Amino acid sequence: MQSASSAGTAKTANGAWYKALNGYHWWVLIVASCGWMFDTMNQRIFVLARGPSMRDLLPAGLAAADVTWYSGIATSIFMLGWAVGGLFFGIMGDRWGRAKTMMLTILVYSIFTGLSALSQNQWDFMAYRFLTGLGVGGEFAAGVTLVAEVMPEVARAHALGSLQALSAIGNVIGSAISFVVLPLGWRWMFLVGVVPAIPVIFIFGKVKEPEGWQKIHDSVAAGGDRKQLGSIKDLWTNPRWRKNTILGLLLAVSGVIGLWGIGFWSPELIHEALRDQPLARQNWYVSMGTLLQDVGAFIGIWIFTVVTAKVGRRPAFVMSFLLGMAAVVMTFGLLHRPSEVLWMVPMLGFCTLLVFGGYSIYFPELYPTRLRSSGVGFCYNVGRVIAAAGPFTLGGLTVFFHNSGFAAPFRAAAIALSAIYLLGVVAMLFAPETAGQPLPEE
Repeated sequence: MQSASSAGTAKTANGAWYKALNGYHWWVLIVASCGWMFDTMNQRIFVLARGPSMRDLLPAGLAAADVTWYSGIATSIFMLGWAVGGLFFGIMGDRWGRAKTMMLTILVYSIFTGLSALSQNQWDFMAYRFLTGLGVGGEFAAGVTLVAEVMPEVARAHALGSLQALSAIGNVIGSAISFVVLPLGWRWMFLVGVVPAIPVIFIFGKVKEPEGWQKIHDSVAAGGDRKQLGSIKDLWTNPRWRKNTILGLLLAVSGVIGLWGIGFWSPELIHEALRDQPLARQNWYVSMGTLLQDVGAFIGIWIFTVVTAKVGRRPAFVMSFLLGMAAVVMTFGLLHRPSEVLWMVPMLGFCTLLVFGGYSIYFPELYPTRLRSSGVGFCYNVGRVIAAAGPFTLGGLTVFFHNSGFAAPFRAAAIALSAIYLLGVVAMLFAPETAGQPLPEE
């Protein structure tokens, strides 16, 4: 069965990319996409339940700015767990296998999302967020590496772009769930997060490891190849992989802070903009706004896939970072009316998620097979150690602007933080162009 993973490489690039896929290719793409889709569903559940859970778990009477502060801490801890999980499970993906690691990470993020519903105060809630983040971070590295290595070369970028675009459906599902479940209480939202663990039992043994990884693994096990699988040291001692790792890390930090430090605070922005409206009406616009934000994200990620196929990786990334910054400035600067939620927030989703379409395509193209999962995990997730400062910084800036007498401190903080997108623009000027090239090997 596994030899079919390369069967489509001879298909002409002049035809539709999906015509190069056989049944096993489709199976791997569907399984990996579902794993990442449920992962992002759990992320959205947290974003929507973050405010209500913090208000419930924190002592009564705290100012809104203080609730934002603690919400930022909870988000930063979640992202820190994401980073640790990305590093650990990225290494495991190279050493233990992509498929097995992906299944384990799905179980981890599902179980601890469900346990978050049992939180009694802000501290155990944050602990569950950290543990959930371990699985969330590891799933991406294992999933995209599996797809990158199984797909025919002519279909690789499109398949990875589709996987990332379909992840936005997970956000849509999380937003849609909030319409029905959030009115029942934030704890019920987290209980829904247990659901993804169920299919793992049935599909665990049906996804095989990629041929390329299996050959290298067998060679190392037999003592025929002294190069270590998943060596973090090799990411830094080899000049080529060190440069790619630094650049990938900067790209991830820029986009992740832009999204998690700003873009995913749209619920708080909507509440602030509609504070004179009844709470039920505010909640409706929050659910609808985030749902439309996710639809915009889906379109944005898919557009990146189309654009990068035509102009290359570097121009597509630069365009995405600049659009992300512009969307943040416009949305947080001008959104004041209910009607504006319905078009500004989806635009925010489109522009801040554009760059994420590039991560799933570009990061696997930066590393050889023996380091691919580790490299992807390091760039995308260890970057969150730095990026975890984004929500924390947003909360701190909000308090700073509040104490400085700004009329809209939360908005001013978000606009100031949007300058982080310029870091990605600068990094991309030095990054290699990988479009149309095979995955690297040593």
